[in-house]
Amino acid sequence: MSAKLFSPYKIKDVTLKNRIVMAPMCMYSSHNEDGHIQNWHRTHYTSRAVGQVGLIIVEATAVSPQGRISPRDLGIWNDDHIEGLTELVSLMKEHGAKTGIQLAHAGRKAVLEGEIIAPSALAFNEKMKTPKEMTKEDIKETVEAFKKGARRAAKAGFDVIEIHGAHGYLINEFLSPLSNKRTDEYGGSPENRYRFLREVIEAIKTVWGGVLFVRVSAHEYHEEGLTPLDYVFFSQWMKEQGVDLIDPSSGGVVPAQINVYPGYQVPYSETIRNGAEISTGAVGLITTGIQAEEILQNERADLVFLARELLRDPYWPRTAAKELGVSIEGPEQYVLGWK
Repeated sequence: MSAKLFSPYKIKDVTLKNRIVMAPMCMYSSHNEDGHIQNWHRTHYTSRAVGQVGLIIVEATAVSPQGRISPRDLGIWNDDHIEGLTELVSLMKEHGAKTGIQLAHAGRKAVLEGEIIAPSALAFNEKMKTPKEMTKEDIKETVEAFKKGARRAAKAGFDVIEIHGAHGYLINEFLSPLSNKRTDEYGGSPENRYRFLREVIEAIKTVWGGVLFVRVSAHEYHEEGLTPLDYVFFSQWMKEQGVDLIDPSSGGVVPAQINVYPGYQVPYSETIRNGAEISTGAVGLITTGIQAEEILQNERADLVFLARELLRDPYWPRTAAKELGVSIEGPEQYVLGWK
């Protein structure tokens, strides 16, 4: 049989050899708070390329030092970061993977010394620091930081940029009425709460003509929070701006109880894909080839994003192929053990 999971997928001029995407997962492995690539990153990402993952998206990479989740986050706020990222791209591409990077700013969820910033001066919870409400100048500088990060990503040779608009980090904080209490043009109506992301996308598009994804938290698990239907409208606006694919995750903007089970976020992908008529990726406790194939065959998503399962099994594409009864090419060095 043929499997849709192992069919190529073309976005603009980038063709993925299969529909398997490694979702961005923070490794917290930079040293000396400098945001640089380490041997761990070289080993971690290249292993998944050897394992035949179609697209590998490098973890949340901070566009400014203040935007890091932790002091050990990867960074793209300085031209000095380009060299390490370029090497990492080369290592992954050597094994046939396409490469992406997630540009991020943690906002009020940054766990750092010194001042942190957010749309409103509201702490995530009683244990977290209260951020400073961003001024118009702070907003302008942060939009510029995303633009400069995108320019560096282009220089490093990435095929895809993903904007991190999920999990309660800065862009998500602007989008959500739970964390954005502003009374200026960046708060209030959905159009106003979207304005920051609109400006980030506009700025990135001036230096990046390549494939552009946005990760969102499509459900906030709060009676006054956003739902997948709200994200249909946001996704329509993103599509109009030239975003190629929405990557719907969920949660993280406020403390909430989330009922987690296999495929629990797939309906969010399906709702946005059909409602906004835009390509989507499904993510969230997808662990088997059969599960991934069902999602694609039933047109609930265009790509399947795996996270923890790829931590457990860097060769998951081979595992899934065997499960689906298809043969995929592996690295020639492994030919004796791959079949």
